[in-house]
Amino acid sequence: MQKLQELQLVRRAARGDLSAAEMLIRRHQAGVQAYIYRMCGRWDVAEDVTQEAFLRVLSSLHNFNENFRFSTWLFTIARRVWLNICEKKRPASAGDASDIWAARRDDHVGTIGRDAEQRGMAKDAIQSALLLLSTEQREAIVLFHQLDWPIKLISEHMELPEGTVKSHLHRGRQRLRSELVRGVGDVVAIEEPAGSLPLFARRAVALSPGDAQP
Repeated sequence: MQKLQELQLVRRAARGDLSAAEMLIRRHQAGVQAYIYRMCGRWDVAEDVTQEAFLRVLSSLHNFNENFRFSTWLFTIARRVWLNICEKKRPASAGDASDIWAARRDDHVGTIGRDAEQRGMAKDAIQSALLLLSTEQREAIVLFHQLDWPIKLISEHMELPEGTVKSHLHRGRQRLRSELVRGVGDVVAIEEPAGSLPLFARRAVALSPGDAQP
């Protein structure tokens, strides 16, 4: 969706047009939910955060700064909601937000075929590995590799200098690669450009076609 089209929807929704609000939700819901799931590893938390983020956004459309993209604003609010939840639930001794949501969702593969099962295993592996990273490393990787955000936008979103974002990406990729190799062995033993994610990992974090982009 072009920025102008999105802005028109935001203006209509701000005037009380329910159909415009529904279109904004349909456009961005899956992307926000996938982002939060990658950050916390819990679908129930991702669903709750996404719902709360949309409630806050739709009730504050009159405050939207039209110099920015709606999707960027939405993702920023979703991030704040998630961090607030983490802060409330964080044990006194916790060192990282991922400790709170370490429990993993059970995936029932059934009889959907070998390829689909392998894709499910890949997603499980990447999620487990992501939760071992620091919050900053995990978020930088998810935004850069899953959502294709540029460094400049990630820097603004995370409120960090671009150099710091690049450092989190570099260190995060190194550890993610190490954890994936340890967990799935030869599956990721593929020649890749230095500093990139393995092909296996890039495919595992990819959003479905049509999901929200900033």
